[in-house]
Amino acid sequence: MEIKSIRAGVLAKMYLAGAKYLEKRSSEINELNVFPVPDGDTGTNMTMTVMSAAREVIALGSDPDMKALCKAISGGSLRGARGNSGVILSQLLRGFTKVVKTSDEITVPILAESFDRAAETAYKAVMKPKEGTILTVARRAADKGIESAKETDDIIVFLSDVFNEAEATLKETPDMLPVLKEAGVVDSGGAGLLEILRGALDFLNGRDIDLTIKDTDDGKEKASEDAAQYRYHMSFKLYPEGQTLEKRKEEYNKFLAAVGVNFTNINNDSFIETSIDTNVPGEVLTKAVSLGIIDEISIVNTKPVVKSENKENLETEDASDASQKEISAEKAKAGFVAVCAGDGMAEIFKEIGADQVISGGQTMNPSAGDILSAVDKVNADTVFVLPNNKNIILAANQAAEMSKDKKILVVPSKTIPQGITALVNFIQDETPEENLSNMISEMSSVKTGEVTYAVRDTVIDGKQIKKDDYIGIGDEGLISNSSDMNTLFHDMMKQMISEESSLVSIYYGQDVNPADAEDIANLIRSDFPEIEVETESGGQPVYYYIISVE
Repeated sequence: MEIKSIRAGVLAKMYLAGAKYLEKRSSEINELNVFPVPDGDTGTNMTMTVMSAAREVIALGSDPDMKALCKAISGGSLRGARGNSGVILSQLLRGFTKVVKTSDEITVPILAESFDRAAETAYKAVMKPKEGTILTVARRAADKGIESAKETDDIIVFLSDVFNEAEATLKETPDMLPVLKEAGVVDSGGAGLLEILRGALDFLNGRDIDLTIKDTDDGKEKASEDAAQYRYHMSFKLYPEGQTLEKRKEEYNKFLAAVGVNFTNINNDSFIETSIDTNVPGEVLTKAVSLGIIDEISIVNTKPVVKSENKENLETEDASDASQKEISAEKAKAGFVAVCAGDGMAEIFKEIGADQVISGGQTMNPSAGDILSAVDKVNADTVFVLPNNKNIILAANQAAEMSKDKKILVVPSKTIPQGITALVNFIQDETPEENLSNMISEMSSVKTGEVTYAVRDTVIDGKQIKKDDYIGIGDEGLISNSSDMNTLFHDMMKQMISEESSLVSIYYGQDVNPADAEDIANLIRSDFPEIEVETESGGQPVYYYIISVE
């Protein structure tokens, strides 16, 4: 079978097939994490990125025109981009659609040019591109496409050549990045891209693929509804009990479609991540509880309360909107959006000046659209965004580029302590640019440590790590690991505390007893009597402790 050209309807189905293939392998891709910690989220981030666009593609119907399709793929993925892998994927799609949108029929030469533009666009979006990543897989596949286009006009042959090169490059990524080889994994972002290509090619080869997107109401009406009519955005993890959810999955999806829009259900090994815009969060939680155990619940009021002197028109602030400040009638000189996980962390950022707090971080990176939405709620023309996670900085930068009405300045905070330090060093009388420079400079004065546990045996930086070991991670990578928490802290603090250090702040997570946190603080005081040590409840998931050393 030869295919010399394809139109928009076929391209739309190829995209949906690729999205479905990626979704199916999402959990496996999550496990391709260099650090053996329970927060691998590349598969989830890439899936949520492509599904954001998939909903818009389906809303176009079965016979879209090419420009509308390209706008749906590009715009949907840019707004829905989560994590570094998701942002890079959205840039690949953006570059691809820039070329194909100019033609009603796509041929091999057009595809070759579009893959080349895709790789070029993605490389430009990353400040310091690394080889051995999704970028390398995309670049080599595009180069192969240019070669193949000189030899064939058959799209199936062309795409097969591109796919085979991408697959071969993915297998080589451990030889390009030593950390991948040491961990015994291939690049997770590249693995996600390969699944998208695999799905598109399999569809074109005639394989029967279910293109239904489960989180839309039969794929049309719900995707095109305006989410602005829904007050709450909520997310949570659902741990099914027995086979309950599998048996009632269709019922669960129909229920969610009936009570909200933009809902997603991302399958992981032991849980499902649900996200939805709705007016009835209580009903959603009641339904979820009937199917299993729920955890890490986040409910954000997306329509902040405006104070009014007219009591009859005054809306009551919902308690679930604890992370959001009321909009002030007077426009501020500058505003702040911070990203963090945990009620305690959210409260800390609000207390030191954050106008909006986005619930997210490891395991649940907010999208560029989420960040834009939070910025829009800040009553200021200039808004500083504190990502507080290295995997959210690219999405924040993308949001800044997409913003039309406000100036967004991204403070490249990679950790919670860096974000706190940056925010407390904001100076009212300085210009936004002077403040940005000062905040970035001040971040270098704080050291960060994070404590979690290993989900598998591995070797990192020559250190043997066993499953369930406690792991201490610092600004530059692994600091220490041990089966004993006290031993781990002894080792971490010796490496983190210097003669210039004066304060250690310990933010303990949702799974830590306050008394245990105080025991750790006393341990540090005993080892370093000259250092002031304080503890605060962060309530963060995944990480038992986040440590700041100043």
